[in-house]
Amino acid sequence: MEDKDLLIEWAKRLQSLAQAGLIYGKDDFDLERYQEIRDISAEMMAYKSDLPLQKVKDLFCNEIGYQTPKLGTRAAIFKDDKILLVQENDGSWSLPGGWCEVNMAVKENCIKEAKEESGLDIEVERIIGIYDQNKHSEAIYPYNVIHVFFLCKPLGGEFKKNIETTTRKYFAYDQLPKNLSTDRNSLDEIKACFEAYKDPSFQVECD
Repeated sequence: MEDKDLLIEWAKRLQSLAQAGLIYGKDDFDLERYQEIRDISAEMMAYKSDLPLQKVKDLFCNEIGYQTPKLGTRAAIFKDDKILLVQENDGSWSLPGGWCEVNMAVKENCIKEAKEESGLDIEVERIIGIYDQNKHSEAIYPYNVIHVFFLCKPLGGEFKKNIETTTRKYFAYDQLPKNLSTDRNSLDEIKACFEAYKDPSFQVECD
């Protein structure tokens, strides 16, 4: 592991310990120390990620309770042996998906996000994989991110321009765009989607 990655992992661990201490600690002096540790962890993350300190604090230190990974979904929608990608506002391409809502089951969230970003109504067929994005993405996250990828079938629907995506398009594997949004889905993850689509006996992958 590179020094930069190692320091980020240390910052995450310190943040997690400090957050637990702020919840379960009783002594006022201990709580003050836990808060200082949390602030130091945010400064470490900002220094190594080149993000503004306040943005790191908003992302990294805005929760209460025991810290757990963020959970998101990605819909692998196939038609005629091609996979559907949506174009994000920054011009990159990704599978439709997003963070899980607190009042929705994971499968329901996948259906909702696919509709919002691609305009498609879908049928979720099965899970492709449950991936730790820290192992599949070069992006620097201030927290752990878990993505659940689902194999899906399109049922119909028209694309509507929205605040997140600008268009949608089906791609063959050998024609995937160069500018994939790798913080949302890596090339290896998309490859696994094609393998699951072609092989009914594909075994669910799990990090």
